[in-house]
Amino acid sequence: MLYPSIDSLLNKIDSKYSLVSVAAKRARVMQINDDQRIAKTVSHKSVGKALEEINAGILTYKVESSEQTNA
Repeated sequence: MLYPSIDSLLNKIDSKYSLVSVAAKRARVMQINDDQRIAKTVSHKSVGKALEEINAGILTYKVESSEQTNA
């Protein structure tokens, strides 16, 4: 059984693509800086820890709107 479940994660982040992107970036930072924000995690790997941070609401992302001007 996957923890946290994909359904609970998609309630926090709107798409699977965004979820994978955010988790992968956070996992990379976590490996380089060795900074874990959850004291006790179920996962042993960085991506799993990042997904747990997303599920806990510690890790979020912001969508920047890009305005295009027509000339």
